[in-house]
Amino acid sequence: MAKDKHVSETPATQLLKKNRIVFTEHPYEYVDHGGAMEAARQLGLDLHQVAKTLIMEDENAKPLVIVMHGDREVSTKNLARQIGAKKVSPCSVDMAQKHSGYMVGGTSPFATRKKMPVWVEAELLDAPVIYVNGGRRGYLVGVPPAALIRLLEAKLVNAGLHKEKSKHR
Repeated sequence: MAKDKHVSETPATQLLKKNRIVFTEHPYEYVDHGGAMEAARQLGLDLHQVAKTLIMEDENAKPLVIVMHGDREVSTKNLARQIGAKKVSPCSVDMAQKHSGYMVGGTSPFATRKKMPVWVEAELLDAPVIYVNGGRRGYLVGVPPAALIRLLEAKLVNAGLHKEKSKHR
């Protein structure tokens, strides 16, 4: 698909427009379990600038959002320690979809159904643009990293592990 092809609005793009955040649209052909790596490959983007949005929960089953580099894994131990939780783990697919309002594989950090605390890997702010899911499978939006902080009141963490060092996928 062409990078300049317009995709119909999503709650995420509506929020970006409402807040006058300039963004670019990047549709691609969704591949099951392809994730950020497949999106980056198809779109010719640096995987380090393609962010994945993960819905996780703490020991009390309170959901949270973590936005992480596409080429890194989340260290749940580091994340829990930094956010003051005893434990953090991924939500089930059903719970992630219930909390976010998005299908897994199309989860945007913007305009989630349920208001949740958002944590962003600090190094993402070093990029001039980051590419996050725009609210549907096969659709990224390029946004200034500061938009995550401003719109989502996101807090910064250092919870990323290089994939080759991670034991879990």
